[in-house]
Amino acid sequence: MNCRARAIPFPTYRWKLNNWDIDLTKDRYSMVGGRLVINNPEKSRDAGKYVCVVSNIFGTVRSYEATLSFGYLDPFPPEERYEVKVREGVGAVLLCEPPYHYPDDLSYRWLLNEFPVFIALDKRRFVSQTNGNLYIANVEASDKGNYSCFVSSPSITKSVFSKFIPLIPQSDRAKVYPADIKVKFKDTYALLGQNVTLECFALGNPVPELRWSKYLEPMPASAEISMSGAVLKIFNIQYEDEGLYECEAENYKGKDKHQARIYVQAAPEWVEHINDTEKDIGSDLYWPCVATGKPMPTIRWLKNGASFRKGELRMQSLTFDDAGMYQCIAENTHGIIYANAELKIVASPPTFELNPMKKKILAAKGGRVIIECKPKAAPKPKFSWSKGTELLVNGTRIRIWDDGSLEIVNITKLDEGRYTCFAENNRGKANSTGVLEMTEATRITLAPLNVDVTVGENATMQCIASHDPTLDLTFIWSLNGFVIDFEKEHEHYERNVMIKSNGELLIKNVQLRHAGRYTCTAQTIVDNSSASADLVVRGPPGPPGGIRVEEIRDTAVALTWSRGTDNHSPISKYTIQSKTFLSEEWKDAKTDPSDIEGNMESATVIDLIPWMEYEFRIIATNTLGTGEPSMPSQRIRTEGAPPNVAPSDVGGGGGSNRELTITWMPLSREYHYGNNFGYIVAFKPFGEKEWRRVTVTNPEIGRYVHKDESMPPSTQYQVKVKAFNNKGDGPFSLTAVIYSAQDAPTEIPTDVSIKVLSSSEMSVSWHHVSDKSVEGYQIRYWAAHDKEAAAQRVQVSNQEYSTKLENLKPNTRYHVDVSAFNSAGYGPPSRTIDVITRKAPPSQRPRIISSVRSGSRYIITWDHVEAKSNESAVEGYKVLYRPDGQHEGELFSTGKHTIEVPVPSDGEYVVEVRAHSEGGDGEVAQIKISGAAAGVPTLLLVLVVPALGVLVCSGF
Repeated sequence: MNCRARAIPFPTYRWKLNNWDIDLTKDRYSMVGGRLVINNPEKSRDAGKYVCVVSNIFGTVRSYEATLSFGYLDPFPPEERYEVKVREGVGAVLLCEPPYHYPDDLSYRWLLNEFPVFIALDKRRFVSQTNGNLYIANVEASDKGNYSCFVSSPSITKSVFSKFIPLIPQSDRAKVYPADIKVKFKDTYALLGQNVTLECFALGNPVPELRWSKYLEPMPASAEISMSGAVLKIFNIQYEDEGLYECEAENYKGKDKHQARIYVQAAPEWVEHINDTEKDIGSDLYWPCVATGKPMPTIRWLKNGASFRKGELRMQSLTFDDAGMYQCIAENTHGIIYANAELKIVASPPTFELNPMKKKILAAKGGRVIIECKPKAAPKPKFSWSKGTELLVNGTRIRIWDDGSLEIVNITKLDEGRYTCFAENNRGKANSTGVLEMTEATRITLAPLNVDVTVGENATMQCIASHDPTLDLTFIWSLNGFVIDFEKEHEHYERNVMIKSNGELLIKNVQLRHAGRYTCTAQTIVDNSSASADLVVRGPPGPPGGIRVEEIRDTAVALTWSRGTDNHSPISKYTIQSKTFLSEEWKDAKTDPSDIEGNMESATVIDLIPWMEYEFRIIATNTLGTGEPSMPSQRIRTEGAPPNVAPSDVGGGGGSNRELTITWMPLSREYHYGNNFGYIVAFKPFGEKEWRRVTVTNPEIGRYVHKDESMPPSTQYQVKVKAFNNKGDGPFSLTAVIYSAQDAPTEIPTDVSIKVLSSSEMSVSWHHVSDKSVEGYQIRYWAAHDKEAAAQRVQVSNQEYSTKLENLKPNTRYHVDVSAFNSAGYGPPSRTIDVITRKAPPSQRPRIISSVRSGSRYIITWDHVEAKSNESAVEGYKVLYRPDGQHEGELFSTGKHTIEVPVPSDGEYVVEVRAHSEGGDGEVAQIKISGAAAGVPTLLLVLVVPALGVLVCSGF
């Protein structure tokens, strides 16, 4: 553990454990500087709170406490877990029951059947990170298996898993069950700035939808919902996020709610803390030390490492014994903070060496002057003043302040002269002298006048002043008490600097924000004078405020608001705009009354979409224009209503054997009009009276497949679809006519034949079947040592009679069959044909041993390639003669080990050589050749190419 302090002279360090001094002479401990090292720490001896204590001749300070803990995660008990039997459709909870552990920062997952197969979480399955339990909203047959709770501790990087729990779904006619919340979050205390996680999960069939809300308030902007709605995370939580949170679970069978409160608290933070302080002997000390936090922190003090006082620190009549190192400690249940400072007590006679009086003091005629007298002295001295030889006393025009300063008011010429300040305490005395001179007073001679303008116009504020000619005069303008920065505001403000003693202000292209009280201040280094005037700016209205949404119905809401500023022109009308999550664009809303006059503060927004989230804002208008919009209202959701739009594009047909596929265009969110939205699909054979109905609960799905083994193929059906929600059903769509799926092919392709092309390719051909519904053919092939389930498949259209199979393994036996298919499925396969691919081509590259130029030809020679026992025998060689940088060229075949090629007429050419066999072409070797340079006589050039170096080899 590290401890380091700044101190002169160098300090001494010692450590305490649980307020007991640590014996650093023991071998278990070692310390360099303030760093404490514990060798082979043990929980029984070393766990606890550690404090570093640092001292030198000026005092002692204590460090923050550091806690040493020992983490652990025990294994799960060895006892077998009981099997869990649950009826299909019923919810289930598998208990994790984690073993003893520290710290409490575990993460949980569940294994299925074996490691490392972890179950995937979705809307139906949830693992609580609070207790580790696995929750299944409704059990399905596919959930059968053995489950194990897998627990990890990131602090000690250790994981353990429980004995497996067999889950056995019991087959039963699926029933529906209302939502039932089983994962419930508790009242939560969170620290300011932390991230907070709340969990909520419900059992039910169908799977309940989960919704989060904050009671009577909008959700925090940093809130994020994940895990299919089961987890609410609030990042960087703030005080305004405190409140009551609600989770609602609902399916069409029923709903359930759960509420709990989040309390936001905070560790201590300094508002004002102590700093090194120097005080006079005998003086008083008030040392403010203020901290904020929730709950409010308590304050206590240490002096030289020992407990001193509680609460605020006030000390009277300081002595040298009060000097030392002080620590102010603020603490609450969430933390502790320290502030350290040294208190020095000083004593000295008065001296003006560091702060003498000004030699020359200027004062304006009729004005006021303060002559400072600030010697260094401890304790505080007594002060007296003289003018020349005259001793000054307090009067109507003259006053000596407690801090020694001399104040003179209503200055006249007679007040000029030499002034001396005398300071004396019990340790000595001193004095300092300065000369007072009078100047002419500064006066505003032409003050600014009130101005009334419209937005966009210019305005002028006059200001002329008189002053002492020996002094420089400057003008300062302020608006509503804030000094105008002419550099930053040069687009709108300009001063007249051409005429001396004239501070005229020009305001260009006036905007509403420029309205207010303007003050001109004429000042010298001695005095100043001010005058003010008002600028009234007329313009479009300001934004309305206080928007409230009331009387929320399915297609209408009532709005109330408060008037904004009219900016000196009466408001003539209001416009209400709305926005939904469907678009970021604000649109004018339809209202009742349709025209909202300027004296109104309420209206009804109509023709809204049911069960839709809305925000509203209001814009005011007057004769000078349209103002800025108000702040958006709180987001609300209109009440639900039955759907009034039918799905479109109803159709379907085709599909697999004994299936009826019905399709439609799903309705967009704006037409859902309510919760638990879905579709009712009705269908019947053409000519029958009874309609069969099914429910599709997923609003995003636009397809339903009905399976019936007794359904005849290509049968005509009538179908129609309507939407529903928790408020009722909508209208049916127009009736469409579709056909059930046709039968899969029953014929077997005949005359299947295979031709082996190389070690990696073969060609498959067949005769077509007579069935006109066939859409194509599937060719399956798999190696004899593989299982049929691993077969690869190639599909071709019904126009093809053959296809090529590629990327096969050399010298390998393959099984091949062919079957016909259509939209209903695959027909029976042909008889399986066995075939063996060729041996692989030679892997050895030809070694080019020479390149000899003879007149207009090059003679290229290479060594013969010997095939290995598992490779195809060499049947000859292929030589490609091509320009360098191109892929195309002239191809030669030869059974020899040499070939002649023409000398290139221009540039370089590449000669590629490879062995050829029935298994295909082998690896390539290549060499570059070039034409004769100009002026070189035609000679026989012999180039012997070494095995390494110049030769470049690559594969095709």
